[in-house]
Amino acid sequence: MPQRQHWPERLWLVRHGQSQGNVARDAAHEAGLSVIDLDLRDVDVPLSELGHRQAEAAGRWFASLPEHERPEVILASPYIRAKQTAEAICKAGGLAGGSKPTIIDERLREREFGVFDGLTTKGIREKYPEEAAHRTKMGKFYHRPPGGESWADVILRLRSALNTINLHYSDKRVVVVAHQVVVLCMRYILEELSEAEILAIDRQAEILNCGICAYDFEPDEAALCAPTLVLWNHGAPMEAEGTPQTAEPDAMTGSR
Repeated sequence: MPQRQHWPERLWLVRHGQSQGNVARDAAHEAGLSVIDLDLRDVDVPLSELGHRQAEAAGRWFASLPEHERPEVILASPYIRAKQTAEAICKAGGLAGGSKPTIIDERLREREFGVFDGLTTKGIREKYPEEAAHRTKMGKFYHRPPGGESWADVILRLRSALNTINLHYSDKRVVVVAHQVVVLCMRYILEELSEAEILAIDRQAEILNCGICAYDFEPDEAALCAPTLVLWNHGAPMEAEGTPQTAEPDAMTGSR
């Protein structure tokens, strides 16, 4: 079988399960608060009880695949909620050949929100009105909050992460557990989308907690290997087991 020009055989992208930050953010918005009541660094925010159940269900979904179709390698963001989701997938038997260590890559981390961290949309407008207006003008793809990242910044580090995946895991089946913006930015890279196209996809629906995306990499008629989206925002693990689906925006800010 010809090598896939250093691409994996299949690449899954999985958003982490519902986090305690998602829950706190929703509560802040419902109460009309400016600040999210969560005294943790974003990196340290764990899964909620429901998030653990979602992660376990996702693990059982991967485990239900035939052995020769299951992931062989699992990578995750260093954020606690992503690591816990990856661990649940491994524990459930979701990897071919049994449980394996999760490879942590800091380039898969959540987008950094800078001074917006911990604020709702209302809080951002109250505390940083000029910056909020600048974000409205620039759009979230290119706007970088002070001390934080734009989507374009995230894409830059993800291109590097994909190069590493292609170098070390060519022809392997790989699952990446990360965050909503990371999944969207990966799609931007793999499908060579425009700013308008990826933002239109973002507006269609929130990515489910533990929603699964998958790409195959098979040679085309010109014998060139191109990513093909075969699964998007798949919520079957939660639907099949009756575990509630959730799709809250990023945890630590009201501004995705």
